[in-house]
Amino acid sequence: MTPLTTARLQIHFCVLLWGFTAILGKLISLGAAPLVWWRMLIVTVALALVPRVWRALKALSLRLIAAYCGIGVLVTLHWLTFYGAVKLANASVAATCMALATALVAIVEPRLAGSRFSPKDLALGIAIVPGVALVVGGVPDAMRIGIVVGVLSAVFVAIFGTLNKRLVARADPLAVTALELGSGVVALTVLAPLLALVFPGFDESPFVVPDARDLLLLSTLALVCTLLPFALSLVALRHISAFSAQLAVNLEPVYAILLAIPLLGEQRELDAMFYVGVAIVLAAVLAHPLLERPRRVEHAETLATAEAKQFTD
Repeated sequence: MTPLTTARLQIHFCVLLWGFTAILGKLISLGAAPLVWWRMLIVTVALALVPRVWRALKALSLRLIAAYCGIGVLVTLHWLTFYGAVKLANASVAATCMALATALVAIVEPRLAGSRFSPKDLALGIAIVPGVALVVGGVPDAMRIGIVVGVLSAVFVAIFGTLNKRLVARADPLAVTALELGSGVVALTVLAPLLALVFPGFDESPFVVPDARDLLLLSTLALVCTLLPFALSLVALRHISAFSAQLAVNLEPVYAILLAIPLLGEQRELDAMFYVGVAIVLAAVLAHPLLERPRRVEHAETLATAEAKQFTD
């Protein structure tokens, strides 16, 4: 199996796990701010217990550490707005808004990651929007603010995903995860009072102590649906573009909606429009590898070293 094929399989496995994040976010009774704070804190503490992480951190320059910490702030803003959309609308709407990041990545990746602009990628990203609209279906007026917040979340994910692509080969994936989510804990701790003033929907203190049920759900969210896919996606980004990764993530709303029906009672009749929307999303995801021309692998020795450091924790 080629590194490219392996990377694509890794991304799809990550997407499957990410499909549960909106479900868990809805099941957890905490507001968006404490949910994100505890999610990042649990991951950071878990990684702090891994000696490999400390060894990798010691090898990083201060400039690179600062860059990863800055990306961590963007990750925090993405998760805040994502779970804000879950609370303001529902899991299906929040997850589906993420598919809009595809067109955004096609625009920002050439600027931030130095890749060549591809009109084909942009067209493919735009083509998926009707499918997203059909999957979401009709949304009540009360949920429209959730859509706005969800779109903002898609903007953040497009930016931090592209920046991660640019820097992903420069550090161990676990160390990068520790830096980004650890800096997110610090950023949210500092910004919490300001968020309460600017965004009324985020007025709950992030330091709320969860009950036993929420703590169990948070641990599952942090370790199974965050630590594993977040770090594994960084490994995959060594071999695929940010656009390819984001295109695969368009399957997340499909998983989330199908899971939300039996688990959250977000039942809706899956009529012909739903299946048409799913078909559009799937067609775009499956068409991209066929349309993408094989690229010459640069710095093969670096990629081989990176491949040797893959993990399945």
